Amino acid sequence: MAKIVPLFSSSRGNSYYIAGNNEGILVDAGRNCKQLELSLLQNEIDTKTIKAIFVTHEHTDHCSALRVFAKRYDLPIYATKGTLDALISTDKVDVNAKLNVIEDEVTLGDMKIKRVLTSHDASESCGYHIVTADSRRCSLVTDTGFLTASALSALKDSNAVVIESNHDIEMLKNGPYPYILKKRVLSMTGHLSNVDCAKVLPELIESGVTRIMLSHLSHENNTPRLALETSVATLSGAGMKKDEDYTIMTAPVETNGKSIIF
Repeated sequence: MAKIVPLFSSSRGNSYYIAGNNEGILVDAGRNCKQLELSLLQNEIDTKTIKAIFVTHEHTDHCSALRVFAKRYDLPIYATKGTLDALISTDKVDVNAKLNVIEDEVTLGDMKIKRVLTSHDASESCGYHIVTADSRRCSLVTDTGFLTASALSALKDSNAVVIESNHDIEMLKNGPYPYILKKRVLSMTGHLSNVDCAKVLPELIESGVTRIMLSHLSHENNTPRLALETSVATLSGAGMKKDEDYTIMTAPVETNGKSIIF
């Protein structure tokens, strides 16, 4: 049984457990080590089943627990070279840790993990495409200003997707962020809006995706209701029915025990 368990999702911290059969990986390790351990415990996830941590980029909300958690459980860390260099230079990982550059694809036990190019204001950000032991496929693509060809290809080749639906454009434009931050979020190296996310969903459903998790929602510039309504309206307009052609949920800020089985 393959599953995606959202542990944290927001600018406050991000982490996902993705598993097939009896082993899995963490994608990102935001928050702190104690909070991450508690979230795993709440989901009855044994840390012994975690084979590695895959990091999308070096921003704090994706790696604040990385140094301590990886050392405590003796876990290898995978990331692009640019991300690893950035993590080392900012002391977010121990230089003596089990650091591995992922250039394309790696195999861990019965799982295959491939990096997916994203466009973010980080050193060399990426997402991940995972194939489990029973050949189930999922992709995680967040923190990107637009969907690269690599990201779109990975998403389409999935049964389940975790995709960013970061902000409502009008809420952002009229919200409390300073102009320079609004400009950053809206840029090609910023974050996907609800509308940008929704636009691609019909294409994903047509390609075989049946499980959707909207992620990295902004606390200040979005709500779960808005994100869901935008996506469902677009899919309905394309003739696709919720809970018949697909299921959809928002990743919680903190785990609520829900997951995607795919």
